[in-house]
Amino acid sequence: MTSLTYELTLAGLAVGSAAALTGIGLVVTYRATGVLNLAHGAVAMICAYVLRQLVVEGGWPLPLGALVTLLVVAPALGLVLDRGVFRPLALLGSNPAQTLVATIGVFVLLVGGAVLLWGPGARDDAPVLLGDDPWAQLAAVVALACLVGAVTRWTRFGRELRAVVDNRPLAVLAGIDADRVAAAGWAFGSFTAGLTGVLLAPYVRLDPYGMPLLVVEVIAVAVIARMRSLPVAVAAALAIGVAQAQLTRLHPEGWAGPLLQAVGANLFVVALLVAALVLPGVGGKGRDALPPPARAAHVPPALWLVVGVLLLLPLGLAGSDLHTAVQVPALAVILLSLVVVAGRGGQIALGQAAYAGLGALFTALLASAGIPTLLALVLAVPMVAVTGLVTGRPAIRRHGLALALATLAVGVAVSRFVLTQPYATAGLSLGRPAGLSDDRAFYALELVVLAGCLGLVAALRRGRAGRALAALRDHEPGAEAAGVPVPRLKLLAFVLGAALAALGGGLLGLGLRAFDPEQYDPVRGLLWFAAVLVLGADSLLTPLAAAALLITLDAGPQAGTAAALIGLLAALTGRVPPLMTLLPSASRQARPLPGGRTGAGPTGGRAHGHGPPAAEGAAPPAGGPAPLSTSRTGGAGGKSVPAGGRTGGHGPPAADGAAPPTTRTGVADGKSVPVGGGTDPAEGSAPAPREGLRVHDLTLTYPGGVTALSHVTLALAPARVTALVGPNGAGKSTLFDCLAGTLRPRRGEGRVTLDGTDITSRSAHARTRLGIARTFQRLAVFPSLTVEENVRLGQEQNRGRGDPAAVERSLRLFGLAGPVRHRAAADLPTGTLRRVELARALAGRPHTLLLDEPAAGLDAAETAALARILAALAADGLTVLVVEHDPDLVAGIAHTVHIMEGGRILS
Repeated sequence: MTSLTYELTLAGLAVGSAAALTGIGLVVTYRATGVLNLAHGAVAMICAYVLRQLVVEGGWPLPLGALVTLLVVAPALGLVLDRGVFRPLALLGSNPAQTLVATIGVFVLLVGGAVLLWGPGARDDAPVLLGDDPWAQLAAVVALACLVGAVTRWTRFGRELRAVVDNRPLAVLAGIDADRVAAAGWAFGSFTAGLTGVLLAPYVRLDPYGMPLLVVEVIAVAVIARMRSLPVAVAAALAIGVAQAQLTRLHPEGWAGPLLQAVGANLFVVALLVAALVLPGVGGKGRDALPPPARAAHVPPALWLVVGVLLLLPLGLAGSDLHTAVQVPALAVILLSLVVVAGRGGQIALGQAAYAGLGALFTALLASAGIPTLLALVLAVPMVAVTGLVTGRPAIRRHGLALALATLAVGVAVSRFVLTQPYATAGLSLGRPAGLSDDRAFYALELVVLAGCLGLVAALRRGRAGRALAALRDHEPGAEAAGVPVPRLKLLAFVLGAALAALGGGLLGLGLRAFDPEQYDPVRGLLWFAAVLVLGADSLLTPLAAAALLITLDAGPQAGTAAALIGLLAALTGRVPPLMTLLPSASRQARPLPGGRTGAGPTGGRAHGHGPPAAEGAAPPAGGPAPLSTSRTGGAGGKSVPAGGRTGGHGPPAADGAAPPTTRTGVADGKSVPVGGGTDPAEGSAPAPREGLRVHDLTLTYPGGVTALSHVTLALAPARVTALVGPNGAGKSTLFDCLAGTLRPRRGEGRVTLDGTDITSRSAHARTRLGIARTFQRLAVFPSLTVEENVRLGQEQNRGRGDPAAVERSLRLFGLAGPVRHRAAADLPTGTLRRVELARALAGRPHTLLLDEPAAGLDAAETAALARILAALAADGLTVLVVEHDPDLVAGIAHTVHIMEGGRILS
């Protein structure tokens, strides 16, 4: 027993050493560049193939081949990736999601290139570099880790590396060549990947698909180390490797025995799953969703007609064998699931191949149990949807890199523990339904199913849920502020995506007349994801084109062509636009506006002056501020009054004691429309709360002990404008976020109440639905939606959903009811976008409006128009809080001014 334990420990150390090398390379690359390199495994595979080519095929001595591979080829590959792929993305200011897509593209490109060069088969003659002694491998890993630690801690380059990691812009200002540091990080990361590949190759299958996925599995050790600590990564890798080796001695019995044995043999997959779903996520909540299309593509009806004819051609022109053709509609349905999740929802979903495989597996299992095949397929779809619900619930709380890892981990786990295990798939057969055994009949059925799925997704995109998903993709905090229930919506997208993938996977299995796990391999899932992204993830034409491209190229004489082409395009993401965006735009193209303007004008989208306001009742210039017919120009009495001396007071009554009117005129068509939440029930307005929004003894401390708010108490007076001023760092934004629900204090650190009800634990979207609307200092509009769709989203998700006229009133109030309403928000200047954001907030009929620096980016004319609007809103009964640095705006509109400093309200 002791001898067996020792032998298994040695074997575990060998595997753990290779995993530790992967962890070291990933951590160093991430620390130097900020990129989680999912292509690490593909680089390892390429280097293993190069060493074999030099030594086995070329006859080179092993030491010379190893030196050339590890010290020349591997670092050179890293430098090529840095200069050709990732440095241009950094210069373009690409977000983390785009960078992650580029790493997936490199992964797919290298896999496709390896298949083209060396074929898809496995090799078992890879040269052994360090012999069979695991202690030599462990010594190499420890020495490498110590070398990296010493360089990082005690050399000038290490100091520069730490500086770049801590604050790259500041490091550049200090004279550090951040590009040189990043290049060194990529070269070293590729070196460790190459070393991992040549060490692993003799002991695992050397093939273009198996080795990259094996290295992807051990990303877990870098995630456990939080992408920072080399000792933690090495220790985790060795511990998991040894534990996995020791578990192979167990042979559990019973129905769960095969599953437990599979878990024990794939402990790195378990670690990846736990690290991705349970441990704190890598990255953070920021610009980490897939970006919206630069402009919305419109597929001309004639093109749809051509596509339909091409899909029907096999029925009339092909022979009786449609083996290739029957795969296209099935794969198109699978890829349609990515249009929902990644294209419309902007989420990085890398596990769709697993749901497709489960759809085929459940169909086969139900059919083998005697259920008619078509009914088995129909029943398999909701079963997989439930699986998507269970696996998606923990994943949706993640963002960006963490979400990508979570979905990838789910896909790998399903493949390793279910789809490739004999206990689940042994003896399975999958035949077609009676009457559909002929390829033509089955292909016709697939086309009908595909058309139905396209219609379903098209209806989703046009409807309320589609607009909310687009808002979630464009700006998640803005979507929450608009009332969108973000977790619920993400879950809906994942469940619908899982259902569509399952349907397509079942059809694919029926088309091939067999359940083949290789059709649903996680590597193939990465290829599908990359194909949808490079063609245009938010286009309904993409699944059809991608499916036809992938199936046709894979059926050709050169295997790997599809992967190489798709990978190249994905690696160039950010520089090569999605191909569907090259189609002509129709519904959202720039339409001529009054004065001949068609876009943001010469300012390129920056704030600019619009000249004097139009005469009352006349249509204002497109994109300009709408004049209001009101005698109030500021303050409580309509006069521009300094705020000093009025702190805590409300000023004289409006218009010499007259009740404030509930309507204003002078908007786009001169008609009378309500301007705010109001108090007139006849207008369908939301009554102001009795006590308003209040903060009670609020304290908020950030991790690290920094106290942002200290015992703050604040009450927002109904139907009044309250201003919050103070220097930068005073705590204004933190208090604002606590009121809006973006930040929530821990229990015992104060309360936030609305009309006497504690709402401290309520989320941002829940508070919006209670009638608390907000805007952002940095614009939170949804660029892929039109102006009208932006405003309609605020009405649909909030208290205004029972008042269809709220959208029109908001558009007319802010001068957006003309042709500009049909323009995509991405085309508009800052002044107009500020009004779009306000119009969206008011369309939900709030009683409280929180404005975070609403005049940021506006010129004097636009600021004056904003002041008139805010004064009129307060006069109509709306409670307004303004955090603003513009003293003239504050003096002109505020009834109460509070000064903050050091996290406290001074007055």
